[in-house]
Amino acid sequence: MPGWDSIPEAQRPFQRRLMEIFAGFVEHVDVQAGRVVDELDRLGIRDNTIVIYIFGDNGASAEGQNGTISELLAQNGIPNTVEQQIAALDKIGGLEALGSPKTDSMYHAGWAWAGNTPFQYTKLIASHFGGTRNPMVISWPKGIKPDRIPRSQFHHVNDIVPTLYEIVGIKPPKVVDGFPQDPIDGVSLAYTFDDPKAPSRKKVQYFDNNGSRAIYQDGWIAATFGPLVPWLPGAPGLAEWDSAKDKWELYQITRDFSEADNLAGKQPKRLAELQKVFDEQAKANKVYPLGAGIWLRLHPEDRIKSPYTSWRFDATTTRMPEFSAPGIGRENNTVTIEAEIGENASGVLYALGGAGGGVTLYMDKGDLVYEYNMMIIERYTARSATRLAAGKRRIEVTTQLESPKPLSAADVVLKVDGQEVARTKVKRTVPAAFSASETFDVGVDLGSTVSLDYFDRRPFRFVGNIEKVEVKLN
Repeated sequence: MPGWDSIPEAQRPFQRRLMEIFAGFVEHVDVQAGRVVDELDRLGIRDNTIVIYIFGDNGASAEGQNGTISELLAQNGIPNTVEQQIAALDKIGGLEALGSPKTDSMYHAGWAWAGNTPFQYTKLIASHFGGTRNPMVISWPKGIKPDRIPRSQFHHVNDIVPTLYEIVGIKPPKVVDGFPQDPIDGVSLAYTFDDPKAPSRKKVQYFDNNGSRAIYQDGWIAATFGPLVPWLPGAPGLAEWDSAKDKWELYQITRDFSEADNLAGKQPKRLAELQKVFDEQAKANKVYPLGAGIWLRLHPEDRIKSPYTSWRFDATTTRMPEFSAPGIGRENNTVTIEAEIGENASGVLYALGGAGGGVTLYMDKGDLVYEYNMMIIERYTARSATRLAAGKRRIEVTTQLESPKPLSAADVVLKVDGQEVARTKVKRTVPAAFSASETFDVGVDLGSTVSLDYFDRRPFRFVGNIEKVEVKLN
């Protein structure tokens, strides 16, 4: 991973700005949490309210890799360079566009490494605390007497529910709506409230993420890094991974908070015992096959997706999550629209995704326009040579991939009333998803806009009547 000194001077403003945006957002989130606490005070219920503030859900993320204007470039395994990113950013407003609705930015992995100090590694690495450990503060004025002693007992997020159950006197149900419940693995940490030096009651905890794994038992951790290096674009080496060849490490965290002293060579017997415990826990918690998530990085076509091969929508269809919507940007398909348009009609006919990447079809003063936003760094458009005449029109958009392999090129053809009006070649398609939060909309583009062409006109509702939108996978 490059250090700051190795970052070219021309790229440093870009890299600094990405971290500044993150820092600003962290401050914003903290202020909003404070507003909630202030409201509890105003309502007079603060004293008997338990506030559990966990600063994050994992370690700082390296998924920004070399710094990115579109976060899911990494998850899709799309090769790119910083130079490409900056060039694309310059076209949409430069540094001022970072942190705005025009980008889906993520800082350089080096900032994640710094943010996880003193621990090793980052999010997606379950073997070391840089990927898993977060600060936690618990406040309950009526039940906890404040003191300045940090609690060093080992605990996991699965201990939060048992803690609340104990405090409020609830026994977890064994059956819910006729479904037997799995036993709760966590243990209450309420015992630490009054006794900061109490021995830890958490005996065993396993960790696993994309083949990176660890096992904690009674103050010791055995860990192995696994095949995925989150900060390397393209995720190299995954297809050749052999878990049997992974090298394990051993740490005594009661004496080695930051996991700096690897004792695997000095205590091989203890390491072997902990590896056996991991195997037991992995079987009990359905971890096997190990690193199953890696398969989808190599074969995104096997992702969980809708079982349908055809859909019918109308103008009432909005905010349909991308993972439930038809994959019109990654699969062979035909979209057919029956709509009544006016003279010089404008507005979105349909849109999938957002500023970070997506597909949109829209009218612009009578012109029919298609855009494939390939994660901001590439954009492909097709525009009709003449304006569409007013009246009822049948519009077809056909997408044909050249190959079933990830990142395949695709030919996109636009037809109106059976006649071709435009086409474009998409050189690289997005294999998995454009975003983790954007949606499929008909007659409008809600959220951030797929196309910057109508950014200042958002949500750019269609002026006309969309009778139906049919999607068929070819």
